[in-house]
Amino acid sequence: MRERLLATAVTLFAARGYEAATVQDVVEAAGVTKGAFYYYFRSKDELLHEIYRGLLDLQVERLSGYVSGDGAADARLHDAAVDVVLTSADHMAAFTVFVRSMHLLDAENADAVRRERRLYHDRFRRLIEQGQGSGVFRREVDADVAVHTFLGAAHQIPTWFHPGGRLSIDQVAEQMVSLLLNGLRGRPTRA
Repeated sequence: MRERLLATAVTLFAARGYEAATVQDVVEAAGVTKGAFYYYFRSKDELLHEIYRGLLDLQVERLSGYVSGDGAADARLHDAAVDVVLTSADHMAAFTVFVRSMHLLDAENADAVRRERRLYHDRFRRLIEQGQGSGVFRREVDADVAVHTFLGAAHQIPTWFHPGGRLSIDQVAEQMVSLLLNGLRGRPTRA
């Protein structure tokens, strides 16, 4: 039932927007009562947080494997960055809801999301720092700037990517990751 409510909410929030869809809309579409909704979620806001947390938990788990894995840092960063794009695309409706609605979370849930995102950011940065430590990536590139740039671009995918368009999501992922890796490996530019 909880998963049905989450899936229904993702579909409604992605189609109508978080603000426009009500708890009543969610329960009607899921075919449950409000009592059932409130058994699993304290509020619509908590539901929004759970939508994002599910995707982020998946991505953090997968990223942890790349950070602690074997192999060259640039190969592991490549695979981790591709994974960010592809898992986001695989869960595009939930990702869209998050990108469009995070600013609407109440203070408690917004703080929780910031902590969860910081954990992800720090692990992603660790991959870049490993590459800098081994000499694969330039040290003058600030790892935090590289992470913010890449993840910021990834967060924009729901605003412009359309399945069946000129590029597949695999092509988009490879091009975005190529830009990241080439920037980390390339020659210094004027500051």
